[in-house]
Amino acid sequence: MSFLFISAGEVVVLLFAALMLFGPDRLPGLVRSVAKGIRTVKNAQADLTQQLMSDEQSGIKDLKDVADDIKSEIEGVVPRKK
Repeated sequence: MSFLFISAGEVVVLLFAALMLFGPDRLPGLVRSVAKGIRTVKNAQADLTQQLMSDEQSGIKDLKDVADDIKSEIEGVVPRKK
């Protein structure tokens, strides 16, 4: 087992250290708090990604509109060759 470059033995040592440090009574609450924090960060990241994608699409649409306006102005001034 290799999770984030940590071997299985190191995971066992970390879990044992956490159990000794926080005790069996406080450990489940601590794990819940950490999980809730991770979920909050993931949700914020997803919201930020969605907002950036939306802003990017809006920016592309604005650039296309400007390009179309410039194109129509140029076509109005310069006659097209046939």
